[in-house]
Amino acid sequence: MVRVLPEGRLSYGMQLPVQSQSVIYAEGWEAGAGPEDLAEIARVADRSGFAYIATCDHVAIPRRLADAMSTVWYDPVATLAFLAAVTERVQLLSHVAVVGLRHPLVSAKQYATLDHLSGGRLILGVGAGHVEEEFTAVGADFAGRGAVLDETIDALRAALGPEEFPEFSGERFSFSGLGQRPRPARERVPVWVGGSSPAAVRRAAVRGDGWLPQGDPRDKLAVQIEKLRRLRAQAGNEEPVEIGAITEPLYVGPAGWDVGRRTLRGGPDAIAESLRAYRAMGVDQIQVRFRSRSRSELTDQMAAFATEVAPLLQK
Repeated sequence: MVRVLPEGRLSYGMQLPVQSQSVIYAEGWEAGAGPEDLAEIARVADRSGFAYIATCDHVAIPRRLADAMSTVWYDPVATLAFLAAVTERVQLLSHVAVVGLRHPLVSAKQYATLDHLSGGRLILGVGAGHVEEEFTAVGADFAGRGAVLDETIDALRAALGPEEFPEFSGERFSFSGLGQRPRPARERVPVWVGGSSPAAVRRAAVRGDGWLPQGDPRDKLAVQIEKLRRLRAQAGNEEPVEIGAITEPLYVGPAGWDVGRRTLRGGPDAIAESLRAYRAMGVDQIQVRFRSRSRSELTDQMAAFATEVAPLLQK
């Protein structure tokens, strides 16, 4: 296993705003934001102890989904490479890369270069995808995307390993005698598997260094974690797995505006007490998101969380 997070602590990271703007979670100010906003948010995360910053992955959004999902989805490799240049420590997570849309050697070239340029800060988060039109447009197999992802993970393990001339032979992909440099800075790039379906949980249990659940509510997450650990043991995988959770939206301190019914708000003690419940379930890292009306309010929230809430997470 490639351990990314400090053992025995509840780490925190965030999915970046601006780079994906689904109406489910995007704030109003993001529509007019751009590269400098992303860069400043990444710099704040870097100096505030965030474990990672994350980006999403969609190639193209069909009209039937555009109103809900929007068509704003930055390319993850380009975005993370851009942000690697303005940060020093924070990990760079694809959450998640739909790697079944691309040949494994293409993905390996992109992500190996990113890890090399960033000094070994890549976490490769992968998922099956859900937009059929994307797969059709690029000639990928939508119906068989689960099996494709399983084999792609195995192929990427080989292609992102230490060997300049990696070898892999599977049902869909095979390669040998083909060299790729630069190699990743890490000897083994960590692969975190995203998704909460039964197939995704099994995939994370069997193949993942980490698990990225997608919106499991608290009252169901503990059962999912127990299932993952059981499946991992049944598969004979004795390596530990780094488990994540996506928290409720957060707002540190008095809001003075409508931050939404589901938002976890209030003083640092109350927020930390609530979030520590994730650690009790066996979660290693929480992905946090803050309600905000501007970039400055977001970065203020990030700083407040880091200085006032994060130290209380370990109690």
